Amino acid sequence: MSQHPDRFVDRHIGPRQADLDAMLRTLSCRDIDDLIGRAVPASIRSQNELALAQPLSEVEAMDALSRWASRNAVLRSYIGLGYHGTVVPAVLRRNILENPGWYTQYTPYQAEIAQGRLEALLNFQTLVISLTGLDVANASLLDEATAAAEAMTMARRQSKSSSNRFVVHHDTHPQTIAVLRTRAEPVGVELVVGDVDAIGSGDGLFGALFSL
Repeated sequence: MSQHPDRFVDRHIGPRQADLDAMLRTLSCRDIDDLIGRAVPASIRSQNELALAQPLSEVEAMDALSRWASRNAVLRSYIGLGYHGTVVPAVLRRNILENPGWYTQYTPYQAEIAQGRLEALLNFQTLVISLTGLDVANASLLDEATAAAEAMTMARRQSKSSSNRFVVHHDTHPQTIAVLRTRAEPVGVELVVGDVDAIGSGDGLFGALFSL
């Protein structure tokens, strides 16, 4: 069968036949089935053929996925507490969220966007540092509450203050405060929630969280 660019197997970066033959000779195996037979115990191997449908080309697979995705119902979220509707400028949407350099896997065996997401976060951190003049800024891999907890623990490690108090403004979302409490307890941080102006700094503190 002639090679066709729409067939994944023809584009996959895998061992060539010469590589397979050399591997089998080195391991003294007749063929791949012999190699699998030696490596995988017979007690856990299925003796039946897999009930798989005929394989699809890339174009056919994308068409099928698009049809399935079109069945999703896009509903309005009423969760609240920090989840707001936003308008993302087209230049940011195209160059960040839709940038194929960030959401395409870098290797055939790593079909996920971890590195691209890290690069996007690094750009976000650099932007925050440029806008605020801070020496360092953090960006969570997860949500707002996790970002706050990471900022608290980073402040504790970096601060030269002997205080264990971390002050949180009372207007902070409850889910964020809950995660902060969970993170604070095992590391010995005293979490103080209230009106920042009323709390004062008489007993000292190593950091504070203000909600905008």
